[in-house]
Amino acid sequence: MVVDVRELPAALERNRRLLALDLGEKTIGLALSDPGLTVATPLETIRRTKFTKDAEALDRIIGEWAVGGLVLGLPVNMDGTEGPRCQSTRQFARNLEHRGLNLPIAFWDERLSTSAVERFLVQGADMTRKRRAEVVDKMAAAYILQGALEAVRQSSLQEE
Repeated sequence: MVVDVRELPAALERNRRLLALDLGEKTIGLALSDPGLTVATPLETIRRTKFTKDAEALDRIIGEWAVGGLVLGLPVNMDGTEGPRCQSTRQFARNLEHRGLNLPIAFWDERLSTSAVERFLVQGADMTRKRRAEVVDKMAAAYILQGALEAVRQSSLQEE
């Protein structure tokens, strides 16, 4: 079921984590929250093959890490419109649901996430191009997830 990101905490079982996906054409970057939904940590990068294999890898991770919900980076165009990449991301979520995934799914605007991570890895971490290529997708997923977690935190502060 697709929910607004601010509704995720209420939709999660106690002590469950969020898993963020940065869907690329060749890879899926993954990041995981802590059970308290405060910190996003890069997890791994899955090399994409067929949807079924990708979903099986996600099933394994969901079970292994007690994941209670997903945050999918939504590649919105810079002008705020949704193009083919957004449609593909939304279809990926529908395919997971049709396959039997029974977890809440939220989308998070990922504009500039990869470029922000690339800039950090070049300037802040001084990584080589080869090493950046190995980590950029899972770091982008962590950037996406941290943004979603901040929105959840801001929302809960406004309700108090």
